Amino acid sequence: MDLTSTVIIPLLFGSLGIFALFRLLQWMRMRAYLQEAVVVITGATSGLGKECAKAFHAAGSKLVLCGRDSEKLKDLVQELSTVTNHRKNTHKPHTVIFDLSDTKTVLNAAEEILKYLGHVDILINNAGISFRGTIVDTGLDVDKKVMETNYFGPVALTKALLPSMIKRRQGHIVAISSVQGKISIPFRSAYAASKHATQAFFDCLRAEVEQYDIDVTVISPGYIQTNLSLNAVTADGSRYGVTDKNTAEGQTAAEVAQVVLNAVGQKRKEVLVAGLTPSLAVYLRNLFPRLFFTLMAARAKKERKAKDS
Repeated sequence: MDLTSTVIIPLLFGSLGIFALFRLLQWMRMRAYLQEAVVVITGATSGLGKECAKAFHAAGSKLVLCGRDSEKLKDLVQELSTVTNHRKNTHKPHTVIFDLSDTKTVLNAAEEILKYLGHVDILINNAGISFRGTIVDTGLDVDKKVMETNYFGPVALTKALLPSMIKRRQGHIVAISSVQGKISIPFRSAYAASKHATQAFFDCLRAEVEQYDIDVTVISPGYIQTNLSLNAVTADGSRYGVTDKNTAEGQTAAEVAQVVLNAVGQKRKEVLVAGLTPSLAVYLRNLFPRLFFTLMAARAKKERKAKDS
């Protein structure tokens, strides 16, 4: 009797069936988790935040869209209101206007959110600002500005909403970090520092709130096709105004938003969303640090030469 036909093929099909069933159950669980969930998204008016708003809205979540520009928030609400999903009930989003770099307005925003909706199921800390410049030429006020937006703002909002999550013993906190929260590349010092701080804070938070059944997910994207580099601040605080080549060739914001949606639905603790080269760089930094430092020094020299030419 042929072993392949009597044992291996039935075993293979059985394994595929079990895997398919597992994925189906996983999808059903994710759908139930996201539907009707109150989801707060910062930096919702453009880029990844806007695409996350579309993805979670389509999943049936109740959105709280946060940003500084009231008109853009209004336009986004109108855009989402025209989208219907016959398989899920969709809800009109609520908007909260505040500046993430202003701690006082962050606290007021948290109060408004809880007053309006009573609780938050999922907080997505997405808003951020990038940086381009040399360390020696960068004023400390620029470093502080980047840290206020990328680190202290999300920390303040998280801390303001955390007690209500602990009280309910339910909640999910998401930090949109970056590959540069794991490695540092030249002329991105303020941005990389803010993302390293973000990574460390939310890693600590994950361990501390596990006892309350609160989930923490850190998403670390590589290059995304957004206006992040265009709106980056420079050493003197002015706008960079250039879309980098790597940014232009990066993943689309819609693709990364889908990764965020799936990571939240599956309650992943950490997700690296990057191409082969950035992913290898993360491992290289940890396994062969001397080689990594040499490569970064060479990159700095190359970029400086290109700028001076």
